[in-house]
Amino acid sequence: MPLAVHILGLAVFALGTSEFMLSGLLPDIADDMNVSIPQAGLLISAFAIGMVVGAPLLAVATLRLPRRTTLISLITVFGLGQVAGALAPNYELLFASRVISAFACAGFWAVGAAVAIAMVPLNARARAMAVMIGGLSIANVLGVPAGAFLGEHLGWRSAFWAVGAASAIALVGVATLIPRIPLPAERPRLRTELSIYRDRQVWLSIVVTALAAGGVFCAFSYLAPLLTDVAGLADSWVPTVLALFGLGALVGTTVGGRIADAHLFGVLLTGIAASTVFLVALALLAHHPAAVVTLSFLLGTSAFYTAPALNARMFNVAGAAPTLAGATTTASFNLGNAGGPWLGGAVISGGFGFAATAWAGAAMTVVAIVAVTLSLRLYRSGSRVVARSSARAQDAVATDAVATENV
Repeated sequence: MPLAVHILGLAVFALGTSEFMLSGLLPDIADDMNVSIPQAGLLISAFAIGMVVGAPLLAVATLRLPRRTTLISLITVFGLGQVAGALAPNYELLFASRVISAFACAGFWAVGAAVAIAMVPLNARARAMAVMIGGLSIANVLGVPAGAFLGEHLGWRSAFWAVGAASAIALVGVATLIPRIPLPAERPRLRTELSIYRDRQVWLSIVVTALAAGGVFCAFSYLAPLLTDVAGLADSWVPTVLALFGLGALVGTTVGGRIADAHLFGVLLTGIAASTVFLVALALLAHHPAAVVTLSFLLGTSAFYTAPALNARMFNVAGAAPTLAGATTTASFNLGNAGGPWLGGAVISGGFGFAATAWAGAAMTVVAIVAVTLSLRLYRSGSRVVARSSARAQDAVATDAVATENV
């Protein structure tokens, strides 16, 4: 695996820490900003919505720009967004800083994924994406719990300062270790890239990715209050459980990345089905601390087990437009990361309690399984058509050969 792919994974560590660390900071932010926990949860949705909008927009805007320069610019803007969040005097400005950071994060993901895919052969795409997603997994193992720890002892703003510092380190790595990547001889054309959206399989991949991610993060976004208010654990347990979720994510990414290239649909179906089972169990056993802690690890494993396959599937069906394929995958994940917390907040505001977020998440993953099944049927149908066409072509060649021999 090229060194540059590992550097991209290092940068993703800073991006992922910022995106998910609010799961352990929501109660503190809500108290400091005088808003409810569901309102504070909208900061997670704000980041995700910024990713949804920013990924395709920045992918298009930077389509013909040098890749390394684009990555340097985006990680710089992201770091400045963290500083703005740390200094935000009110909820509105904190909200705005999250959106700006998300735009930069989305652009980095989209361009970085395209760069990583371009540097490896077709049969190593899932492994390349596993390296990048590994940065996200390590962010959940180390960055997110560290953010919760800092928030508990030094205030939630200290977590933003820490991510800003991590962004500066990532900037140095990108600037010094990512090689200059020449633009293709034939410059990418927007019309060609946009043509991927005519494919039903692309839209099915979007639906599957959004629902699989949204189902898990519908519950995960409110894990801190679920642990303390429902399971009855002390606040000091929150960083530990977040770290267990991240450890599960690292395990899931590693295993899924090694299997997905050979068994892509198998990984998708088994991983999303496992997430559904774990979410239902979390809803039923939310009052039992040991069960919640164990299920947090298992949810991290199942959610990130499917992530390399979800990324690789999009690049497989949208191979003619690698930049927009990366942007679309990023947008799809964060469509789920926006919709999941929003749905969870609506469930909480409706008076159903924190445990009900897991029921809502399970409903989303069930629909994702249906979408994967439909995608698999279309894939098999298309494969049969190609096989029949190939067989007819071979028969025609054989007939021509016989006729020529007879002549």
